[in-house]
Amino acid sequence: MVFLLFAFFLTALLYATVGFGGGSTYNALLVLSDTDYRLLPAIALLCNIIVVAGGVWQFGRRGHLHLKKIAPFLVTSIPLAWVGGRLPVSEMVFIGLLGLSLSAAGLHMLLQKKPDGTASIKPSNPWLNAAIGGALGFLSGLVGIGGGIFLAPILHLMRWDTARAIAGTCSLFILVNSISGLFGQAMKLDNLQLLGQLTDYWMLIPAVLIGGQIGSRLGAQALSETLLRRLTSVLVLYVAVRLLIRWAALAGA
Repeated sequence: MVFLLFAFFLTALLYATVGFGGGSTYNALLVLSDTDYRLLPAIALLCNIIVVAGGVWQFGRRGHLHLKKIAPFLVTSIPLAWVGGRLPVSEMVFIGLLGLSLSAAGLHMLLQKKPDGTASIKPSNPWLNAAIGGALGFLSGLVGIGGGIFLAPILHLMRWDTARAIAGTCSLFILVNSISGLFGQAMKLDNLQLLGQLTDYWMLIPAVLIGGQIGSRLGAQALSETLLRRLTSVLVLYVAVRLLIRWAALAGA
């Protein structure tokens, strides 16, 4: 548990700097700790909520959240995150697809040469944003992550806004979809014994709370936009590699 506490703290700190919650990595750490697979999404989503709540506050108070622009993503993603949370998912197939898609997204961001800036921002299509939000919300609820790790590469590719505004947007997207997805996941945990096992992981809450507060403060004010984009790409690629390793192990079993 000591290793798990430190790993969750460090994950929360790093992911919070770019507006993420860390759900995908929490899931990986819990898998390595032999946690019951049925509990993974609920624990990861709860930690997501704790981490990104601080991020939303920090980014919002510094003017990096534009609610009118973000609204189309949220209107469709929130209900579909709940639907996704209610449905079962095949671990092996999904992890393979997820790892490949994140690899492509992370490589694109890492190799992107055009610097961020207001001059490069393109007009936003609300209908396209709503479609993207709905698809990512459903996927987020399905596997117990917040969806920011998908949304960030897409927004960078679209040149939707500055890196800091994208980080703030991802924080809010993760927060609302983690809450919605958690409700859906909780409805599947009708086994009281399983629900009782969740209390064994209560110490992870203060660990991610402290790490997330430190990270969100750094991301909202101290780090450059170029560094934010590069750090995002490194995190995405790290998660992708972990997922592909896990997929290979499952496929070879």
